[in-house]
Amino acid sequence: MVILKRKTAKITFLVAVVIVPLLVYLLRPINTDNTLVVPDKKLLAGRKAYVAEARRNTGEARPNVIVLLADDLGKYDVSLYGGLDVPTPNIDALAASGVTFTDGYVTAPICSPSRAGLLTGRYQERFGHELQPGDQYPSCLFEYLVAKNFILTGEWKINARDTYPTKAAMDSQGLPQSEITFAELAKTQGYSTGAIGKWHLGHAAGFTPQERGFDYHFGFYQAFSLYSPVGTPNIVSHHHQDVTDSFIWKNGRVGTGLIRRNSEIIDEKDYLTEKFAKEAEAFIDKNKDNPFVLYVPFNAPHTPFQVPTEYYERFAKVKDENKRIYYAMISALDDAVGKIVKKVREDGLEEKTLILFASDNGGAVYTRATTNAPLKGGKLTHFEGGINVPFLASWKGKIQPNTIYRQPVSTLDIFTTIAANIHAPLPQDRSYDGVDLVEKVNKNEQAHEALFWRSGTSKAVRKGDWKLVISGKSNKFWLYNLASDKSETTDISQKNPEKLAELQAALQEWEKSLVTPLWPSPARNEQRFGDDLYVFDI
Repeated sequence: MVILKRKTAKITFLVAVVIVPLLVYLLRPINTDNTLVVPDKKLLAGRKAYVAEARRNTGEARPNVIVLLADDLGKYDVSLYGGLDVPTPNIDALAASGVTFTDGYVTAPICSPSRAGLLTGRYQERFGHELQPGDQYPSCLFEYLVAKNFILTGEWKINARDTYPTKAAMDSQGLPQSEITFAELAKTQGYSTGAIGKWHLGHAAGFTPQERGFDYHFGFYQAFSLYSPVGTPNIVSHHHQDVTDSFIWKNGRVGTGLIRRNSEIIDEKDYLTEKFAKEAEAFIDKNKDNPFVLYVPFNAPHTPFQVPTEYYERFAKVKDENKRIYYAMISALDDAVGKIVKKVREDGLEEKTLILFASDNGGAVYTRATTNAPLKGGKLTHFEGGINVPFLASWKGKIQPNTIYRQPVSTLDIFTTIAANIHAPLPQDRSYDGVDLVEKVNKNEQAHEALFWRSGTSKAVRKGDWKLVISGKSNKFWLYNLASDKSETTDISQKNPEKLAELQAALQEWEKSLVTPLWPSPARNEQRFGDDLYVFDI
């Protein structure tokens, strides 16, 4: 009995002195930052005043505008730029009917910030939408340690922080309510507006598509959703070992990944790429007699990898199943683009409709289904593979067919192009960074003297043919001349100190106009290029 009592006492002591304090320490909350994202008051008032104004009747023609956006589609994933893996006849034909941009850029090599710049026509760093809104943060030290040591490993690393946003703070992350979207711009001119596809610019009250200028929305709010529910017949799927893919399959169509028609949750069975095309066709039919702006942000070919058997069979000769499904997803995307363009023609709207097509960033090389070659890097880098994307525009009678525009343009230009061609004056209380692409293409004028990028400590600038890429966390930078080295193979900074200083100064001057990011970066991605380490803040 004495021995038993001693053992019990030792266990009690161990629990009381060691285990309980350890559990308290590991489980203590670290998501204690409840700071909400508050919009700029002056710009918010300006937005409210601008969108409240009645339609300005200028007597000018009011064309329709369709913006088609792919997700993680690399420049050389399409045959338009010489890609050999996937024929994309519909995208190629759309480009042939108008202009192909050889150097079309996005404002960020990651989804949400890129879309923020596209929707507003302003560098997203100007209003704090610089980093990816958080899908999930550790809630306690235990979760942080698990994420650090067992989940975010390899190329993915968790950033050290003492506190993380609470759920309420996370819900306030999204396209700042002070910003004006091109849908709101169009509505001041009496346009009908629709958004069909992936939103990824906020999901709480005040951030949904219908609260940002879109009359109609069909799609999902999250960064991802399953293309078809698990178990759907005639759907081929492929899982990746990457942590982000595991997260997607685990969560699937729940919460912000649910499919919605406006505010109603839909039990959608159709393959999303095909369904988005059908929804777009219906929107065009419904609004063919009145001017409209239609935004179709596909989620293809972003993970998860799922595709109907019909498309999978098109690539029977491809032995690598991962690549086979990826190619098939791109083929399905191309067919969807073709159906939308065909509907425009069938409804007799070709001469009344400006169509723009781009991708939100380069191909995701971490899927191992694409490389972006001959470009360097891909999604999550400021190398050309991450930000130089397929980009084209078509407008019968306004843009000469088979036009090739060889100077840098940006998805920032989409907003300004819409404004110029629907004759909507730009708001005067904020700066805009885009140009009218229709005008620049037709006059063959330079669109931009320089373009800039920043994602935390990851930065870049292109000025003329020269480009500087900076990885702050690895204390590394690279200078390239893209005219002779589009693949960014050789750093020539030591041989060109004056050019290096010039680009550094231009970047620093641009940064003076920016604000601090509105939310923290929970993680980073680390990639090696030879002996060089490149670190990207998510």
